[in-house]
Amino acid sequence: MARKPLRAPAARRGLVRVPDGALDYKNVTYLRTFLNDRGKLRSRAVTRLSPQDQKRLALAVKNAREMALLPYSTK
Repeated sequence: MARKPLRAPAARRGLVRVPDGALDYKNVTYLRTFLNDRGKLRSRAVTRLSPQDQKRLALAVKNAREMALLPYSTK
C-alpha cells in the first residue's frame, strides 16, 4: 500500500504572506483586493491565502459588510 505524500511547506506552495493586522474590517481598500467585481470573495486558489488567513479574511469582510463599509453584492 502506497503512502500518502506529505504536503509541501507553505513556501513551496506559493502562499501569500499577509502582514499582521492587515485583515481588519476597517482596512477596506485591502479587503477589496480579495473581492471580485460582484462583491464576492475570491477563492483560495485565486488569492493564494492559507486556510487560516482565508477564514480571517471572510470574517473581516463579514464585519465590514455589517458595518456598511462594504456592499453585500453589486448587480
